[in-house]
Amino acid sequence: MSGKRRRPLRTLIIVLVVLGVLLVGADRAAEAFAENRLATTAAQEAAQYDVKAADTSVEIGGFGFLPQVARERFDSITMTMQDPTIESVPAEDLVVTMNSVHVPRALLTGGDGPIVVDTADVRIRVSPSTLTRFAAVEGLSLRTVDGKLEAQLKVLGAEASVTVRPQVVSGGRIQLIADKLPGDVPAAVRRAVDRLLARGIRLPRLPFGASLKEISVQDQSVVITATAADLKLRG
Repeated sequence: MSGKRRRPLRTLIIVLVVLGVLLVGADRAAEAFAENRLATTAAQEAAQYDVKAADTSVEIGGFGFLPQVARERFDSITMTMQDPTIESVPAEDLVVTMNSVHVPRALLTGGDGPIVVDTADVRIRVSPSTLTRFAAVEGLSLRTVDGKLEAQLKVLGAEASVTVRPQVVSGGRIQLIADKLPGDVPAAVRRAVDRLLARGIRLPRLPFGASLKEISVQDQSVVITATAADLKLRG
């Protein structure tokens, strides 16, 4: 008799497990569709800032996809563009982490609607040669040596190499702060180097209207960090 009682319970457990698997599968399928839809929207918006990439992907964060759809707000959405170009200048990657993203359900089912992002963190990784192109200083070449940025300059018929620290200054510009040049460098060359580096670097317009906050050297790359708030993306 006890065996007969256990069979319905066991059957119920099996049914619940199967339903759970189906729900998880449906959740993941819907999430994949939404990520593709959002990736298309984000890439179109980035193109407005002359930022393009062959591959753009989106990953939805937060706990539970369908509950976030129901409330039309996602905790975080991360967009990654591999090998993008910014105003036709190549970068290594572009990662935008969007926080508290309001997405209308209609957009995820093929309809239209604006996406509103409370805040976004933008990270652009470029090579030293790309930063050199942004600088547009004749005779300047940048490279990384032992995790530091080194500037090589040709001025007044002489060549000079100096370690520099990139630093964000007012107006969204980047200034290269030079360490001491070797003692055998002529004073005239020193002054010319200081004058060239003092020009600073003005970056192209950053995607999503982000404001430059920090620049650093990581391994062989230069990492540019920016932030944005109250974004509206056209769905």
